[in-house]
Amino acid sequence: MKKSLLFSLLLLFSSTVWAQFSGALPAYKIMPGGNWVKAKNYYLLTLLQNDKNVSALLRKDSVFNKIRDKKLSALTNALNNCKDGLCLPAALKFTDDEIGIVSDRLMSLYKPGNALDNLVKTHLIPSGTYILNHTEKPANLLVKAWEQDAKAVNFAIGVYAEGKKPNYPKIDSIAFEVNKKGYYILMYDCAREVEAAVKENGLFFDVPLTAALTYLEVNERENAADFEPMSTGANNLAAVKIKTTKWSAYPYSHILVPGAGPDNLTTPLSGEGMLRCKTAARAYFAGKAPFIVVSGGNVHPYKTKYNEAYEMRKYMADKLHVPAYAIIIEPHARHTTTNIRNDARLVFRYGMPFTKPGLIITDKYQNDFIVTMDKRCLTELNYVPYRLGKRVNETELEFYPLINSLQIDADEPMDP
Repeated sequence: MKKSLLFSLLLLFSSTVWAQFSGALPAYKIMPGGNWVKAKNYYLLTLLQNDKNVSALLRKDSVFNKIRDKKLSALTNALNNCKDGLCLPAALKFTDDEIGIVSDRLMSLYKPGNALDNLVKTHLIPSGTYILNHTEKPANLLVKAWEQDAKAVNFAIGVYAEGKKPNYPKIDSIAFEVNKKGYYILMYDCAREVEAAVKENGLFFDVPLTAALTYLEVNERENAADFEPMSTGANNLAAVKIKTTKWSAYPYSHILVPGAGPDNLTTPLSGEGMLRCKTAARAYFAGKAPFIVVSGGNVHPYKTKYNEAYEMRKYMADKLHVPAYAIIIEPHARHTTTNIRNDARLVFRYGMPFTKPGLIITDKYQNDFIVTMDKRCLTELNYVPYRLGKRVNETELEFYPLINSLQIDADEPMDP
């Protein structure tokens, strides 16, 4: 097959955008229920808590109530009997048997037209948050979403209470030493907090979920909530401007600038970050795109208080005079893979043209890495969130966002 024909077929595939977004809707708004960390990491569990009809169905079910009581008992026993810190969080995780029992029971309870069916069709599918399972029947999608959330809860407990290694230990590890006396005291106090927060007539997953959220909080790892809700806050000017933008006037929908963290805790923006911003600003003023997305979280060095996206936007607006309405922050990405993934999410949810190419502007070496990054994406995300276009020059690389980017990442609680 000739390259030109292959490219045309790929472009046709992109234009259909995975069967018209595979049920995901740009207009769908995530329902945070007052807790963005919980909603972005465990969206099904958040919906189960906040949907009155669904929570009522779950509360009156004897199978779920047995699991709820078992988890409450495990919490009490741990507080009374655990003599070391590792024992306490281990007792609060979901067991494989519990996950399997819940899966079977959800499958049995799911009926066309009931509360669970309505939740799947009005929230899970249009949100796109479990889009890798979009070919599943609704009942199976519900079960797979549950299993993903349960494993994600266990992962957070494992890393931020038990001290297990995260995907990137140098920047994402637990903030405490698990072999010191103070660790046991902290774990005991956390368990007490979970006990106080969970209601006896609550839902079957309340104990593990509350534990995971508590451990993230005491580790100062609630980054997933930073700047949220962005469309009505930090990115509101751009979100409004997008609605009246004449896209045909630009070759690209936007420019993506990945962050570059400094190597110390006192420098807000690295020199490399400044240079990337300068290159992107020149492209913006040359009319290549109507918006610039600056992407990067609180990443380097470990426990930095500076946010890469925020500092880049400040530099672009104050020093380079890029209009505030033209700068969109993506303040959560921790790796190059998620710079592009999170960017794709913003393009979709903000209503930018999803089939129009974007332009990555960074240094030569990062673009060299990006052109061979697909294998790493498959390893870390289980999919590739973009399709690359042409390499314009050393610092500019075309790309097309892909809809599978909406999928929640179960083992990155700071940037799910």
